[in-house]
Parts: sequence; C-alpha cells; structure tokens
Amino acid sequence: MKKSTRLRELLQGSELEFLMEAHNGLSARIVEEVGFKGIWASGLAMSASLGVRDSNEASWTQVLEIVEFMADATSIPILLDGDTGYGNFNNFRRLVKKLEQRDVAGVCIEDKIFPKSNSFIGEQQPLADVDEFCGKIKAGKDAQQDEDFCIVARVEAFIAGWGLKEALHRANAYHEAGADAVLIHSKLSEPDEIISFMQEWDDRGPIVIVPTKYYNTPTWMYQEFHISLVIWANHLMRASITAMEKTAKEIFTSQAIVSVEQQIAPLEDVFRLQNVAELQQAEKSYLPGNY
Repeated sequence: MKKSTRLRELLQGSELEFLMEAHNGLSARIVEEVGFKGIWASGLAMSASLGVRDSNEASWTQVLEIVEFMADATSIPILLDGDTGYGNFNNFRRLVKKLEQRDVAGVCIEDKIFPKSNSFIGEQQPLADVDEFCGKIKAGKDAQQDEDFCIVARVEAFIAGWGLKEALHRANAYHEAGADAVLIHSKLSEPDEIISFMQEWDDRGPIVIVPTKYYNTPTWMYQEFHISLVIWANHLMRASITAMEKTAKEIFTSQAIVSVEQQIAPLEDVFRLQNVAELQQAEKSYLPGNY
C-alpha cells in the first residue's frame, strides 16, 4: 500500500491515531522501529537541528533534502510541516510536486504570513487572508498527481487570539476548499479551545491536534471528541537536546568517557539504525572476489 494511502487511512479511520516527530533520517527510523504508524516532519525540530530559528530561515529546498533522507530511511508515511507553503499558491503547488517525487505522503500548511513565526512565540500573529489561503489549498490539490496525497490545513485563529467564531469560519472554508483534514491549534495549557471547537465542528471532516501545551489532557478525551490524529510534535528533538547536553557536560567535566559509556547507545545500535547489515550483504554480491 502506498504511503499516501496509509496516511489518508490514518486521517479518515474511526480510531484515534498518532504521529511522532522526527527531524532527520536517524530519528525517523527510530519512530518506525518503536511502532508508530506515521511521522511528523516538524519544521521546528528540523530548523533546530540545523541551528536556525523556526522562521523560514531554513529554505524549503533544505527542508526537502532532510525529508528525502527521512523517506528513504523508513517505510511509514510522512506528513511534512510545510509552514505557510513557502510562498504563494505557485510556490505551494511546486512543493506538492516535489514532495510526491520523494514519496512524502502529505503536507500541512498554516494560515499565517510568510515568513512564519513559531506559534508559541509572541502574541497576535497576523493571519493570511481566508480567500488567498483557500486558493493555495486548491492549487495544491490541483497540482498533486497521487490522488491519496494529503493536504492538511492548519488553523491558527486561536493562536492569534481571534476566537472560536473565526476558527470555525476558517476551518470550514479550508474544508470546502478541498483540505483533506484540518489541524486546529491552541497554546493554552488546558484543552478548552479544542473542546469548544469540536463541539461546534460536528464531524464535518478529519481533525488533527498538536497537544504540546495541554499535555496533561488524558488521551481518552481526544477519542471522545472524535479527533482523528494526534501529533507529538517536537519531543524527540527536545529529548536529544537534554541527552546531548548531559553527555557533553559529563565528558567536559571528567575529561574522560568512561562515566558515560553505559548511558549512551552502543555503536551496534548506530550501525543497526544505519542498516549497515544490508551494505555488508550487498558487498558479498557485488564486490570483486565475492561473487
């Protein structure tokens, strides 16, 4: 089954499903190994891994290169965090074509202004014109060659402080424009905005959430309110920062590596995640003297 078909099934199924963040080929392979059905290629996490800000400082071609490595390393679908689509409708339809060429299953775009700012930084961020954003969605759908490629429209009305009425207006407009799902975003520490939205949405189409800030909410509530997909959006990147800082400080302080050796992954795990065994087997088939 195509990766895009599997992502569409995750969005349209009756059960609550989950995507885990990854930001390079290694983390993507870990996500698949532990059992997740799909990957969120996080813009925040990818930019952080490059040491730049989540404000389109990494170009869309640099993001595309990272996602290509992720797609090559895994067999599960990837949903790319495509920010605002990296420009207008024309930039977005080119992005869709390039993602399909790399076997990426879908893309999520948000209704903010290019260059974007991370949703958790600042207040009252400006939002895109609704009609302009609907045109961008339509252009992306017209550009896709794979009928199962998914476009998710991310509504930032709550983030911008525009309230429930505007969130519903935008979500409905994007749904009617052809979005395969709507991501409704909130930065409150409680899920009140999400709950109020779902009570009014009335199952018009698949809903995706990112509970980074309201992480104390029990998962059963998402199922109860008929949410389709939950994205754990940045946790592998954040976990890696903690682990790397701890290890680097220990080695710097002790001027030795003996104290950290039992706390870090053995080299055998690195080789496994790199799929070194496949290369060794291929060498037996293709190098002179081995066939």
